[in-house]
Amino acid sequence: MNIINEMTLKFKAVSENEAFARSCVAAFCVQLNPTLDEITDIKTAVSEAVTNCVVHAYPKNEGEVILNVKLTNDTAIISVSDNGIGISNFEKARQPFFTTKPNEERSGMGFTVMESFMDKVYLLKNKEKGVTVLMEKKFGEAERKIIGG
Repeated sequence: MNIINEMTLKFKAVSENEAFARSCVAAFCVQLNPTLDEITDIKTAVSEAVTNCVVHAYPKNEGEVILNVKLTNDTAIISVSDNGIGISNFEKARQPFFTTKPNEERSGMGFTVMESFMDKVYLLKNKEKGVTVLMEKKFGEAERKIIGG
C-alpha cells in the first residue's frame, strides 16, 4: 500500500469537535476526487466514530481523540482513537441497537452505521487503554461499476 498523503489531528473529546473532525476529513479526502456520495459516507462514519469517543470513552473526565487519515491512490484509511475506558465486549458493541446508555436515548447504531458507509471497519484495543476504530473507504467504486457494467 503506497501512502501518498497523511494527516493527524488531536482534539478534546467534546461534542463541539465532532463537526470539526468530519469537515477536516472530508476536506482532506477531496484530493482523491471522490463523489459527493463517497464524501457523505466518510463524513457520516467519522461523525459516528468521534461521537462514540465523546459519549463513551471518557464518562467521568475529559480526554482527547486522535484522528489519523492516510490516503493511497484510491483509498482513505481513517483511524479514530481514544485513551478512555475501552469496550469490554467488541462483539456485543457491534450489534445493532446495543447501547451502554439507554437512559440517554442512544440508538446503539454507531458501529452499524460505520459498517454500512465504509468498505471495512475494524475495532482494536489500544496497548495501554482505549479503543481505535479503523475504517477504509475506496473511492471510484461507483465509476468502476458503471464502466465495468
